[in-house]
Amino acid sequence: MSESPHQRISHEEEEKIKRAFKNKDWNEIKIEDSWVIFRVMSEFVKGFDTLSKIGPCVSIFGSARTKADNPYYLVAEEIAAKLVKHGYGVITGGGPGIMEAGNKGAFEAGGKSVGLNIELPFEQFNNIYIDKDKSINFDYFFVRKVMFIKYAQGFVVMPGGMGTLDELFEALTLIQTKKIGRFPIVLVGTSYWQGLMSWIREVMLGKENNINAEDLDLVNIVETADEAVKVIDDFYSKYLLQPNF
Repeated sequence: MSESPHQRISHEEEEKIKRAFKNKDWNEIKIEDSWVIFRVMSEFVKGFDTLSKIGPCVSIFGSARTKADNPYYLVAEEIAAKLVKHGYGVITGGGPGIMEAGNKGAFEAGGKSVGLNIELPFEQFNNIYIDKDKSINFDYFFVRKVMFIKYAQGFVVMPGGMGTLDELFEALTLIQTKKIGRFPIVLVGTSYWQGLMSWIREVMLGKENNINAEDLDLVNIVETADEAVKVIDDFYSKYLLQPNF
C-alpha cells in the first residue's frame, strides 16, 4: 500500500509530535518556559524600540515565492513607491518576493523601508532593500505579527499563501473586534481574491451567518497601484489627517 502524503513526515517533525505528548516534571517546565518568556520579551523589546519612532506606515503582505518578473511584483513595487511619495513608510516581512518588491519600491523612492524577517528553514532571507536601522529578525510569528499590526496605519495585501492569509485575517479580526482602529485593508488582484470574498459573502455570511454584513466593508479589492494608494489616501482624508512628511 502506498503511503499517503500526510503520512510522509520527516524524523524532525516526528520528534516534535512525540515531544508534545511527553510528560515533563515541574522543573523541566519551569526551565523551558522561563527561557521562552525571556526570548519573547527580548523580541518585543527590540521591535518596540526599533519601530516606535518610524511614523505612519503601511504594511504590505504577499508571497515570498513571487518572481521579479511577475506582474504582482511590479504592482507591489509601484504601490510602495507611491505610498512613500504620499508620506508613508512601508513595512514588509523582509524576505523575497512581494516583500522584496515592497521594500525595493520604498527604498528606491527614498522612503522608510522596514523589514520584519522571520527565521525559517526555507524561502526566507533578508532582501537588500531594507533600511539598515529598520531590519529586525524574529523567531516567533506571533511577535512579528504584533509589529505588522501595531505600527501600520493601513494594509495592502498582494496574492500570497498561508502566511499572507494569516496576516490578512489577523488584521481583519483585530479591526472587527475593535482591538485596533478601523484601518484600511486593500486586496490587490480581483481574479486572485474574488473567490475567497465570494465564499465569505455566500457561505460565511449568507448561509451560516457567522459574520455581520458590515464586516465585508472592511475590505477593498483593487487592480492597480493608483487604486490601492487612493483607498488609503481617501480613508485618511475623511479624518483630515495626513502623513508626517
